[in-house]
Amino acid sequence: MENIKRLSVLLLGILLISVMLTGCGNGNDSVKTGLAVVNSISNSTDAVDGEGVAEINTMIYAVTVDGAGKILKCAIDAVQTKAGFSDSGAVITPLDTMYKTKNELGDEYGMKSNSKIGREWNEQASSFAEYVVGKTAKEVSGIAVDDQTYPTGADLTSSVTIHIGDFITGVQKAIENAKNIGSGKDDKLGLAARTDIAKSVSAGDKPGYIQAYSFYAVTTTDANGKITGCILDGSQTNVNFDTTGKITSDLNAVFETKNELGDKYGMKSQSGIGKEWNEQAAAFAANVVGKTAAEVEGITVDETKHATGADLISSVNISIGEFQETIIKAINGAK
Repeated sequence: MENIKRLSVLLLGILLISVMLTGCGNGNDSVKTGLAVVNSISNSTDAVDGEGVAEINTMIYAVTVDGAGKILKCAIDAVQTKAGFSDSGAVITPLDTMYKTKNELGDEYGMKSNSKIGREWNEQASSFAEYVVGKTAKEVSGIAVDDQTYPTGADLTSSVTIHIGDFITGVQKAIENAKNIGSGKDDKLGLAARTDIAKSVSAGDKPGYIQAYSFYAVTTTDANGKITGCILDGSQTNVNFDTTGKITSDLNAVFETKNELGDKYGMKSQSGIGKEWNEQAAAFAANVVGKTAAEVEGITVDETKHATGADLISSVNISIGEFQETIIKAINGAK
């Protein structure tokens, strides 16, 4: 009987150790990584005195969270894509215009001189991102704000005086979207975006539109600069207008990213490999795990930026040039 008790205690000890090891592992099993993107065209205006403005405001959030749902790392960025069109429906802004994110613009964005605390947008966004580290989604939602979503807590108002309502909901969404992709608790977190308006079209027999075409990348990298996890997404956000320069889009419309659209994006039926855009983006993201920025840059492509390697062409037959560029930016800017 005594031997049975000893054996039971031994087995229980082994079970407890096994559970602990499963929960901890190398630190990756319980760490999740999330991305959230919110696009708005509400500030766009009809052509007045000859020119209208399509303004696409894109907010981008990335987080890593631990097994208890607490934020380990957070990154916040934004893109303000402004392009003009005439009162005859012609696109005025050059189609080769590229748009920097607010973090990339830094002082160029021009908020500091109008800030009562003398801080630029990117500095305030960074302070908010640091402030939410250690918090859960519920705790983020409880951050005190006034009726215009300005922060009211003394621990935040010294470093952040801009509206934070979007920050709060965006970080919550990133936490909700988080999944286990191999990231570790000590990994650096990178967030980057690439935006152009190259596919915009002037109005004629059909309505014209300004299209903000963006690619997004979240990366986590280890101490050796190798990618441990990667998320890729994209969005095509249009502001439509007619030949009189009047906007015909719903300015309050909700825009989904390509990952959110999934099969609704409609690439699968046109794909030679029967895979939707989000599936191909996920396959490329998985392929770069274990690579450094230099190795991502070195992935072989043809003159149209399509992958040529046998390890990729069966799962990715869309252009990967923008993926490479955005991933490299994310790695280089990781903290």
